[in-house]
Amino acid sequence: MRRPWRGPGGPRLPRTRKGRRRLVQAVVAGCVLALLPSTWLFVSTADRLVTTAAAPRTDVAVVFGAGLSGGEPSPYLAHRLDAAARLYRDGTVKVVLVTGDNSREDYDEPDAMRAYLTRHGVPDRRIVSDYAGFDTWDSCVRARKIFGVHRAVLISQGFHIRRAVALCEAAGITSYGVGVDAEHDVTWYYGGAREVLAAGKAALDAVLEPDPRFLGPKETGVASALAGAR
Repeated sequence: MRRPWRGPGGPRLPRTRKGRRRLVQAVVAGCVLALLPSTWLFVSTADRLVTTAAAPRTDVAVVFGAGLSGGEPSPYLAHRLDAAARLYRDGTVKVVLVTGDNSREDYDEPDAMRAYLTRHGVPDRRIVSDYAGFDTWDSCVRARKIFGVHRAVLISQGFHIRRAVALCEAAGITSYGVGVDAEHDVTWYYGGAREVLAAGKAALDAVLEPDPRFLGPKETGVASALAGAR
């Protein structure tokens, strides 16, 4: 019996044509399976992405956290907040739900997001904070179950917005996604590459529907803010 061929310092590879063909087929099958979640994201959200100018009128905009720098929103997060402020000023949305991480005493995304929005023309009473938006799925589930959001415009960067829309739809929110512009720097390329892996987790979240890390009691912040806006 022939021994599998092994390159210098490399893995053992089959020497027969049939063995090499099977290896190629296995690699191709693995690549297809790995890309299925990303394909699902693109197909399922194809008609749900809009520009800021074309966003439908709805009660709530949801802005996902994207990190802080020196206690202030990172440039990526600032772009998201700028889009939310514009939607509010244009009368497209009435309330902005900011969702992010506040798991440490020295790190508070929602309060930094609120402060930024108030400096850019959004009244404090029209901003609602979710302090337990530890990841996209948690933010979507909490928006629906805790804050009672049924329809919303979601705001994030282009590389993330499809996943946000798909997960919020899976959580029961009719969603429209605004993918804001971003400089194609190292962070942008990292975010795009990360989404390929994150798509797999998103597919599992949509199917298994796990509880968020922290659910907690229902909150009336969105309903109260909307009542005051009418």
